[in-house]
Amino acid sequence: MVHGFRRSAACLVTAIVIIFFVASSPAIGQSETTAAAKSWDARTPDGQPDFQGVWNFSTPTPLERPSKFSGREFLTDEEVEALGIEAASRDRRAANAQADVGQAYNEFWSERGKPTKRTSLILDPADGKLPPLTPEGQQRAAALRGAGGERGADSWEDRSLWERCLTRGGLPRIPGSYNNNVQIFQIPGHVVLLYEMIHEARIIPTDGRPHLDTAVRQWLGDSRGRWEGQTLVVETTNFTDRTSFRGSSENMRLVERFTRIDADTIDYRFTVEDPATFTRPWTATLPLTRIDGHVYEYACHEGNYGMRNLLTGHRAEEKAAADAAKKD
Repeated sequence: MVHGFRRSAACLVTAIVIIFFVASSPAIGQSETTAAAKSWDARTPDGQPDFQGVWNFSTPTPLERPSKFSGREFLTDEEVEALGIEAASRDRRAANAQADVGQAYNEFWSERGKPTKRTSLILDPADGKLPPLTPEGQQRAAALRGAGGERGADSWEDRSLWERCLTRGGLPRIPGSYNNNVQIFQIPGHVVLLYEMIHEARIIPTDGRPHLDTAVRQWLGDSRGRWEGQTLVVETTNFTDRTSFRGSSENMRLVERFTRIDADTIDYRFTVEDPATFTRPWTATLPLTRIDGHVYEYACHEGNYGMRNLLTGHRAEEKAAADAAKKD
């Protein structure tokens, strides 16, 4: 998939404001944020902390703690420096056909981000690992692994939602190889998170309205926000069983906390509660770093040559098999 044309800022803001009033979403949440907020006084016209702008959430810090750092929450300065040198060496490696053609994307496309001193994004449990899966969660994870292997190509509906440009998948959003940018918009009573990946927007009411009925399920769930001092707390429920995070169930509850700690940093942390999947809740944290520039249109459908080529190739295989059968 390729990126397409840039939208003008005016058109983008207009479109999002229109979306605000044709969509609904939900919130309750937990009380205190654990983010250590420093003084940041910028406010929107309606008096809320100003989070607006384009933010990048890429980082080479893994979600789970590698075994070599077992028992250690943080890296030393020397280890952080060594990781930076390793990343630079990887970017300079000699090109080869397997990486540049066979794997479609080489190191040029990978967005590494800035390393943090943390050994894992997960801060609870203290071992930096995802909690064990429940028996039900293990079954879903196994089914997901199976679905990620050989897929059919009789129709585009055989392909994943991501391949079909419908959604990257469920929440929470953690860093991927590329497109780790999000633009935040605020108007009275709403916050919008516009993700670069697949150009998805989360429209989050902050006016106290209740969640949607539990019968209403959405790709990215139903989000409700509230302000706790300097922190935006967002609770999301009403997920669908067609999107998930590592096999999570549709009844997962996600609580996110955004705290702007200085001009260029938002402390972002989230807690996943899903008793049908994980044996206990877990929490992770990563920084959002302010960047200059724009979020460009993803143009996934317009540039989705891979889907057309995949289906065309399968039709060619079917024809070749039919022709061979006739000769027999």
